[in-house]
Amino acid sequence: MDTMAKNTNKEFNVIIEKGEDGYYISEVIGLPGCHTQAKTLDELMKRTKEVIELYLEANQEIATQTFIGIQKIRLPS
Repeated sequence: MDTMAKNTNKEFNVIIEKGEDGYYISEVIGLPGCHTQAKTLDELMKRTKEVIELYLEANQEIATQTFIGIQKIRLPS
C-alpha cells in the first residue's frame, strides 16, 4: 500500500512564496525540512505532493499541530 493511500485523510498546509529568481517555493507546515521549488505553480504543487510522500515514507510519526494562519508584520524601514 502506498503512503498516500494510507494517509487519505491527511491534509497539509503549504506556504508558497516567489523568490527573487522567479521560482515558486513551497514549505509544508508541520513537516520540518519539507520544501521544494519550481518555475510554475502547477509544477510546484506536483513536486510538493511528491516531497510530502517522501517525507511520510521516511518519517513514520508526524507532529500534530493545528494551523492557525499567517500574519504579515511590517516594520518601519
